[in-house]
Amino acid sequence: MESAGFRPTNGRKPNRGAQFAIRDLIRLGLMMAVTLTLAGCERGTEVKALFTDYLQQLATALEVDAPTLASPPNIAAFPEDDARLFDIPDIREGMLDIYALRECQIAALVANRNNQLGKVAAPSQRWLYELKLWRRLEACRHSPVAQRLDDEDRQRLERLTRIKAERMPKASWNALFGSEEWIASFSRASGPLSPDALTRPSDALAALGYLRTMTARQLDPGWQPDSATLEQHLKALREEPLNAQILRSLQLTALRLEEANRLFDAAEAESSCPLADADRLPPLRGQVKDQLRPYLEGLEQFASSWLGAVDALLNVQKVSRQAIDDYRHDWLSLDNPEAPWQRFLNARKTHAQHWQRLIRRCSNNDGV
Repeated sequence: MESAGFRPTNGRKPNRGAQFAIRDLIRLGLMMAVTLTLAGCERGTEVKALFTDYLQQLATALEVDAPTLASPPNIAAFPEDDARLFDIPDIREGMLDIYALRECQIAALVANRNNQLGKVAAPSQRWLYELKLWRRLEACRHSPVAQRLDDEDRQRLERLTRIKAERMPKASWNALFGSEEWIASFSRASGPLSPDALTRPSDALAALGYLRTMTARQLDPGWQPDSATLEQHLKALREEPLNAQILRSLQLTALRLEEANRLFDAAEAESSCPLADADRLPPLRGQVKDQLRPYLEGLEQFASSWLGAVDALLNVQKVSRQAIDDYRHDWLSLDNPEAPWQRFLNARKTHAQHWQRLIRRCSNNDGV
């Protein structure tokens, strides 16, 4: 018996050229891995520098000690398959039973599902199969074909149609949470978004919208899913791990704003106007206006549109798993004060209030 990882060589010695080629490929793979690791370490350098410079300038202007910048923790690991997905057992029907429903046009579909390619199909394609099969069963149930079936086969048709409809919410859930694109979107190897990356992710948002519509209307015979369209949208999600990037951006920004707020607290405890030198205010305000505020506003708009779309997609699901509910509450929630979104909003609001007090006490200018 041959091992899966071994192939007989018929007694011939291994080719040395092949050995060197394999060795070179291994070296190349290691070099690429190191390069990717270093690239991962450099993610978010620009935004990290923005906050480091701002906090240093703020501490100098307020004449307080600059903080030792803490490292934001990584996002939690996405739940594993057994905690994330539903087990959907196959429906066992004999070939003669399927043949009896041949006029429903399901025999070839079922055969394709059960061949080697069908068994290893991507989650999105398995979902499309379930949608197509249910639509054919449902259409057959309301057609003259059903009237021509004997009682046993008609009851089988009714039963299969009902079971497929009942299982569809789990099939669509598995299609989303089993897809490589969705799992990779929560990659812990990602970093925060840079200032120039805060443009509206139109294609990725359109992908979330299509998935939401497809889920909401999956049992609507009047709506037809399209394989090419679905795969195009999944490709858009594959471009960037946006869930992770946004969450890590919110975490980093909230942490740095909280550190800035503590500087304000320390300075305000010493004086009504914590600026010993009023000439330091204009350049600091200029830094906020030209660099910090555009990033904060861009991140808020970007994260609001994305997390809102994710929330809408998850809300349309008819089923859920506890591990995903917990992850959603801790990381994706729009309401949980401890989740990244609300923590960011609260830190930004407090930071703005500190600036309003500073300007009110130290100058006659309008707020920042």
